[in-house]
Amino acid sequence: MSQSLLQRQDHEGVATLTLSRPDAYNSLSLELMQALHAELDIIAEDVEVRCVVVRGAGKGFCAGHDLKQMLGEGEEDYYRCTFETCSKLMQRIVSLPVPVIAQVHGVATAAGCQLVASADLAVAADTARFATPGVNIGLFCSTPMVALSRAVQPKHAMELLLTGELINAQRAFDIGLINQQVAEEELDQTVNALASKIASKSRKALQIGKQAFYRQREMPLADAYALCSEVMVGNMLTDDAQEGIDAFINKRKPQWKHR
Repeated sequence: MSQSLLQRQDHEGVATLTLSRPDAYNSLSLELMQALHAELDIIAEDVEVRCVVVRGAGKGFCAGHDLKQMLGEGEEDYYRCTFETCSKLMQRIVSLPVPVIAQVHGVATAAGCQLVASADLAVAADTARFATPGVNIGLFCSTPMVALSRAVQPKHAMELLLTGELINAQRAFDIGLINQQVAEEELDQTVNALASKIASKSRKALQIGKQAFYRQREMPLADAYALCSEVMVGNMLTDDAQEGIDAFINKRKPQWKHR
């Protein structure tokens, strides 16, 4: 992990990853995307981590791709590498065994908005703003569209994509892009409380549930039930399910083995 681009801090099962390009509103340079993907790969194998928080340093969450870097390179192969790297990063967030929370302040635009939409949960300051403004500069936000169209209803997604206009946190909450909006001074505390609550659960159960959620939602109803019935059978056979049920029956706190 490049310390100049990405910071990691762990506390009681929560890994907080801070995008650290504040002078560029944490725009996703190729190097930052590679660093974030690499760190998520490490976290995937870290049994001590049960939840991830992604946040931005400085005045905003993330302003999208680094357009200055892209324009400076100006070659088709570089553009292809950039967007393929971004697509793989967003899919890594979805495939990560543990939940990812986006902690949003300032602006989350273009690929930054995509990052919010790709996260499992998102909490924003009430002053935060969101947009997919690529259409304004002749570069339609096609890769952000993939995550956005899966996070909100189609007409809401199309409105953002076609107008390129900023929306406030209240509107983002109303359309389902974020889970909560809170006063900016309460953002850290709110996210920490949510992450800690998730981190108190069995990592094995979180992994099983997250994977099943994304698999079943792309299936027809009958197929989704068939899948999830089998998932629950497998879940019941885990050590943590047996421990959790016994703890519930005997009114005690479970001792997770995370397996």
